Amino acid sequence: MKTLLIVAGAIILFSSLVFAAGPKTYQVTGPVLEMKDDSITVQKGKEKWEIARDASTKVTGDLKIGSKVTIEYTMKAVTVEVKDAGKQAKPPKAEPAPAKK
Repeated sequence: MKTLLIVAGAIILFSSLVFAAGPKTYQVTGPVLEMKDDSITVQKGKEKWEIARDASTKVTGDLKIGSKVTIEYTMKAVTVEVKDAGKQAKPPKAEPAPAKK
């Protein structure tokens, strides 16, 4: 009985860790157009995607211009500036219906 409780507790613990994962990841695939120390530019269709990178970015394979790559990335807020200082938007006033004749 104790073993069953320990196994059930372990399953609950590990399943909660799975749901506590970080932000959603996205990916973009295409040929590399440009590489800098802090970014990689990839062509996706007609659009150019510039993805930031740093020393912790893991690169597998020989990264060079023209290589087809798949980049996984996350979106993260760097700053948030509130413009309305707490004012709530007021809904537009409804105009009265024209009187019937």
